[in-house]
Amino acid sequence: MIHDGKILLIHKKRGLGAGKVTGPGGKLEPGEGAAACALREIHEELGVTAFNPEEVGELLFQFTDGYKLHVTVFRTDQFQGEAVETDEAIPLWTPLDAVPYDRMWDDDYLWVPLLPAGKRFVGRFVFEGETMLGGELV
Repeated sequence: MIHDGKILLIHKKRGLGAGKVTGPGGKLEPGEGAAACALREIHEELGVTAFNPEEVGELLFQFTDGYKLHVTVFRTDQFQGEAVETDEAIPLWTPLDAVPYDRMWDDDYLWVPLLPAGKRFVGRFVFEGETMLGGELV
């Protein structure tokens, strides 16, 4: 979510990436589409109701332990409510020129700057634990 020159990030409290700053999101439920999942996860993690997500990217992650992750990235500036802390996340409205990349996944500095313009992208990354070994963004 982007609003007034800020992006809504989260300090993740549990699960993959706990302790990192990232965007809200999570796993698809059976029969659920990616956009519906994004809206549900925003509400569950932050208590905000978002609308009209625009698909802007796709990220493919391969971890050296065999775990794979396929992420669809959405953006929106349409929402209702105030972001609140939940059991899963602490909301962080962050100025677009002050995104804390040093507290985020190693790949984020490559694609997060593309979000405000809605620029489309596809990224492929290899990680060992929380360390990026390589990747590309097209």
